[in-house]
Amino acid sequence: MAKNKSFPPREELFSLIIGGELTVKVTPNAGDNSISLPDGKGPAGILSIRVTATPENGKANAAVLKLLAKALGLPKTSLEIVRGGNARTKVIAIPD
Repeated sequence: MAKNKSFPPREELFSLIIGGELTVKVTPNAGDNSISLPDGKGPAGILSIRVTATPENGKANAAVLKLLAKALGLPKTSLEIVRGGNARTKVIAIPD
């Protein structure tokens, strides 16, 4: 079973939210579940999320929402993928 790593500080995660939306790049089938802040190598402001779930039948998307909700301290039902449901780069609506 995969271990959850510690999350970046909530303040830093919330600082990446622009207009109620957060852009993330997802890596499914990863060795662990983790969230990484932008490191300057990729596009600015895009959060990296790794999940162990496979990208079949929405499993990876559900895992992303669950992991992100836990990191932000929000209920997972309050998050919604608004763009990129079938892509690695997704835009997630975050309530105010």
